[in-house]
Amino acid sequence: MITLSPSSPLWELLGRPSGFGAPERTATHAQGTRVLFADGHWRLCATSGLWNANLGYGNRRIADAVGKALIDHSYLSLFRSAHTPAINAARALLGVCGEEHYAQVLFTTSGGSANDAAMKLARQYWALQRQFRRRVVVGLHGSYHGLTYGSHGLTGESLAQSYYSVDQRWIRHVGHQDAGQLTELLATEGESVAAIVVEPVLGTGAYPLSQQMVADLLRLRREHGFLLVADEVATGFGRTGPYFASQEWPESPDILLASKGLTNGTCAAAAVVVSAGVQSVFARADAQLVHAETQAGSPSTCAAIVTSIEEVQRLDALQNGKRVSAGLDSVLGSITNHPLVRSSGGTGCFRSIRLHTSDEVTPTAVVDSIRRAGALVSPGPGCVQLAPALVYGPDDLEELERALWDGLNRTAEESS
Repeated sequence: MITLSPSSPLWELLGRPSGFGAPERTATHAQGTRVLFADGHWRLCATSGLWNANLGYGNRRIADAVGKALIDHSYLSLFRSAHTPAINAARALLGVCGEEHYAQVLFTTSGGSANDAAMKLARQYWALQRQFRRRVVVGLHGSYHGLTYGSHGLTGESLAQSYYSVDQRWIRHVGHQDAGQLTELLATEGESVAAIVVEPVLGTGAYPLSQQMVADLLRLRREHGFLLVADEVATGFGRTGPYFASQEWPESPDILLASKGLTNGTCAAAAVVVSAGVQSVFARADAQLVHAETQAGSPSTCAAIVTSIEEVQRLDALQNGKRVSAGLDSVLGSITNHPLVRSSGGTGCFRSIRLHTSDEVTPTAVVDSIRRAGALVSPGPGCVQLAPALVYGPDDLEELERALWDGLNRTAEESS
């Protein structure tokens, strides 16, 4: 047997071992809207990291707040206890989510674990009301909720769930373009549905839910009583315009999930934000939710949450994000004239370039070409995805447009 020595001591996430340690993919520094790689090249970041560094890299106020918390508090647990940094962070988060509707915050460490906690919470919510049949959780085809075991099952993309024996017995998926499949499902299984979990904009491909789909979700909630969960891991903190995309819905969800922009990508953090109606069921029963994570709501994480919220306000990031969105309208209006581009989609600072794909023209090939042209974008199903920081300026948008054109032209030349 031949044993191949690894090219890097690091197992890179979602990558193949043959590509580990590539200098053009090994970041060494990040500042503002750019990342320096081991090949010596700075590249414009048009992904906000993983859609989480909404305020750009190297925010000094957030870094200083995290450092101070590590000195003042080091580590404090939320297991059967509380601490003031977590209380302050929960209060600050409720302030931007809407205290007139939401009542409490449960901290976790990732979007995936937040989805896990939300599914457990929804099932227990119904069990506390002795509706034990309500165990089914419904997601949307094409959705992405994470890769922990629960969220992996809820994810509506085909991502090797059967290979890893992910349990999907109590999971269902329906189409996101209209409520037809959901209506059919509820007609037969409505009394078994605990919750429906939706991304206001599907993270894979940047497909916004239509106003009609949202209206139908809210109507069906009134008819069938399920909990509605808005997975705003990607859409939160101004990514689509408002603080949270569901704040533009006619009615609020029962549970809201936040992560990514929650700490500007600086800490492993997520939050399950629970409505007063849901919280009251647990309070009346004095019921314990069996979910906890060692690093959830640590003092340094909570300092990052509070300061990230303050920085969104200080930098007027929501308003600037609208200006960036208008700039993206212009950039994508130009790019759709390229022969490899079929159309563009998405909303706010959450966009996609949909491609005419072939064996030679794949999203990965186009992403690699754009990287060589000087910008970082991400692949999606049949598309290239863009999620620039809300603090982009006009020069950043011009540089992005040049890199997109150069990358698409390179792909066209190489495939001809």
